[in-house]
Amino acid sequence: MGNNGMNCEFCRSQKNINWKDEVTLRNFLSEQAKILPRKKTRLCAKHQRHIAKTIKRSRIMGVLPFVAR
Repeated sequence: MGNNGMNCEFCRSQKNINWKDEVTLRNFLSEQAKILPRKKTRLCAKHQRHIAKTIKRSRIMGVLPFVAR
């Protein structure tokens, strides 16, 4: 049923998720600046939660927009 997490980009590369890294975080946002679901991002549950929390943090800090223009 489940996989071992090797499909997850962050599990494979052992990269850290940083709220200041706008380029990486924009890959996980839709055109309307919504957070994409796991099926589209192909992340494991742990990293999907971390990405969502990091995107919300970067929105509050002003790095990412809350809504698209």
